[in-house]
Amino acid sequence: QVQFVESGGGLVQPGGSLRLSCASSGIAFEHYAIGWFRQAPGKPRETVSCITSDFSAEYASSVKGRFTITRDNSKNTIYLQMNSLKPEDTAVYFCGLGCSEFLAPNSWGPGTQVTVSS
Repeated sequence: QVQFVESGGGLVQPGGSLRLSCASSGIAFEHYAIGWFRQAPGKPRETVSCITSDFSAEYASSVKGRFTITRDNSKNTIYLQMNSLKPEDTAVYFCGLGCSEFLAPNSWGPGTQVTVSS
């Protein structure tokens, strides 16, 4: 069974930073692209970033330059370093298979809440 679990969310002020972690199991992790996704109330789910098996990174235009995705295959874990956070980044953040929010949402973990507010 493919499983993902997110951690590292919390409440931060605008301009602050946060690092999310996503631990996986039940998968040959190093062979897959893994993505970070988010969903805010009243808004559709979206892809934030993903990282491929060859360590190529992709970012949504809204986060490019502020967020950095990395992966550690030895730990079956991906990370999302989020800097210069904005209130519009407030959402539940998920990780899961692939680079599209439409591909495999059923693979997503339970999510971690990120709230950016003063």
